[in-house]
Amino acid sequence: MSNLNPLQHVQMRLSQAVIVGRGAAFSYAVPGRWAARAPAPLPVNPYRFYLERIDFILAQPPGPLPPGAAGEWSRQAVVYNMLLRATAAFDHDGDGAISVEPVGDGWQETGTFLKAIALLPTLREMGYNTIHLLPITAVGQDGRKGNLGSVYGIQNPYRLDPRLAEPALGLGAAAEFAAFTQAAHHLGMRVVVEFAFRTASLDADWVADHPEWFYWIRADVADRQPGETGEDVYGAPLFTGEELAEIKEKVERGDLTDLPAPHPLYRRMFTPPPPAESVRREAGRWIGVLPDGTRVRIPGAFADWPPDDLQPPWTDVTYLRLYDHPDFNYIAYNTLRMYDQRLARPENRVEPLWKRLVEILPYYQQAFGIDGAMVDMGHALPTELKRRIVGAARQECPDFAFWDESFTYTPGLQEQGYNAIMGNYWWAFWRPEHLLSDVLRPLAEDGVPIPFFAAPESHNTPRAAARPGGIVTARQAWLLGCILPAIPFCHSGFELGETLPVNTGLDFEEPERYPAAVLPLFSAAVYDWTGEAGLGEWIEQTLAIRARYGDLITDPEPAALSLLETDNPCVVGVLRQRGGRGLVAWFNLDPERRQSFAVRLAAEQLALDDLLTGQPWVLRSGWLKGTLAPGESVLLANDSGQPLRCLSEAGGGKKSNLAARQ
Repeated sequence: MSNLNPLQHVQMRLSQAVIVGRGAAFSYAVPGRWAARAPAPLPVNPYRFYLERIDFILAQPPGPLPPGAAGEWSRQAVVYNMLLRATAAFDHDGDGAISVEPVGDGWQETGTFLKAIALLPTLREMGYNTIHLLPITAVGQDGRKGNLGSVYGIQNPYRLDPRLAEPALGLGAAAEFAAFTQAAHHLGMRVVVEFAFRTASLDADWVADHPEWFYWIRADVADRQPGETGEDVYGAPLFTGEELAEIKEKVERGDLTDLPAPHPLYRRMFTPPPPAESVRREAGRWIGVLPDGTRVRIPGAFADWPPDDLQPPWTDVTYLRLYDHPDFNYIAYNTLRMYDQRLARPENRVEPLWKRLVEILPYYQQAFGIDGAMVDMGHALPTELKRRIVGAARQECPDFAFWDESFTYTPGLQEQGYNAIMGNYWWAFWRPEHLLSDVLRPLAEDGVPIPFFAAPESHNTPRAAARPGGIVTARQAWLLGCILPAIPFCHSGFELGETLPVNTGLDFEEPERYPAAVLPLFSAAVYDWTGEAGLGEWIEQTLAIRARYGDLITDPEPAALSLLETDNPCVVGVLRQRGGRGLVAWFNLDPERRQSFAVRLAAEQLALDDLLTGQPWVLRSGWLKGTLAPGESVLLANDSGQPLRCLSEAGGGKKSNLAARQ
């Protein structure tokens, strides 16, 4: 057994179960899509089904991984993003609900690494070459939202969530994750895991031995409830209008000296850390006792920037104490992100904590062979801590990739070791004026030094299929992202046309419509794997086109991308071209009305084939004219050797009604 690799170990365990006839005594089904079949539920013996999927994977010749040194393979990445316990969840016993306890003889209905292994061949066939996993570590229970708790409530960054393993196999989450990574690599897919380095769950394992790594408040201080504004209860610190103006003005000009502190009433809630020997669990919560007998607890977190952010409190996580200074013994913007210069000094670093954080990624590299890390709120970490984290991972593997959650590019990210950023495509696409001004024009005029994710949605945003225009506009968002020098990014469920958001962190007008009990980030949920409507075939088709023109599409140089101005501002044209070979795409950004357009190009007579439908578009006397249905997209190939150039005057023609999508 010692000579078996992790995937073979799982294969052997399943084979042994099949030999003795396990799995025949209960009803178990999987979505047909998991095996590239019709979407209807497929009754199976789970041991035999997962064994056959692993046999299929190992029968494939090893696939090449996306190439690129120092994480620059990220430019070639096509990403499938998983909230694993939701992505691979299914009502296996068909009782109409997702059980949070195992069914049959020990099979999880929430997602597991084994079930994700079964999905990998289908995902690879669709065109993905990189899997991005949201946090997979053990989830805390103190302050838990929903019936599972948020995956960002990290109880121990070195311990995986046991729920992500199948009790029926008895191997544990670490063994299954190692097998998952190996299976992905065998198929030519890289694995990137998301990590949060500045937060932990309220009941984090580290509290028992290192209470000094956390902030503490008096146990008798109540938490502020929604709608309350009193300063005598714990919540985000409150500032006057004048204080907020001063804070924002100083931060804007980079002056982090003597930043306005929270009011004394707020600061007095906080206490020194209790002695480790006095810390005990009481009803699942850590309680400490100071030498004077004061009982203390760990406070929850909140959005730290801007200081007047109205997000609901994060009851399931707290902030780690990265610096220690008696004048800054509290949680606020100036101790968590806009570090006051008096605080952010080498002598104030909590070095043992920093060391433990720096060692996280090398542990995952050695134990599981991961290829990269998405750093949650990486832009809020101290620069020196980021340098150490990057350095330790790159020392372990020079090709390790770093992705930052930042929504905008800021100078210095490359120097800090980052290879990609989240970017703002998920926001700008749904606001066409911003799509032009914030995404397309900068790409055409200046390019970007670091690629961003062309993500129509993320786990924090509304689902693309729930936006105006529904599936049709979601298709458009995906196609445009596929022809930009960006990283196509599919948040799982997007391809199924899901409309229920995973979380309501960004761009929601009425987040209260979605309580934690229904959101997959906090509670057991299943995606519509057996439904007919979706984007799977569209994604596969467009990714195949992207692969065919990959050298052109991934070219970040502005000369390889042009905007084509038509006589109708509702229709946007994008030209990807190098020499006389290229792609011409047209997008009707109006999700409600048909739009006609005309554009004059520097060519007399030319036939261009639509790669999506096979229909030809003919350029006559230098003019290309057409009509697009609401939200329709056209992708034309120009392999004639004749370069195209737009001769139309920018901004002419009808008035835009682009606000229709907003």
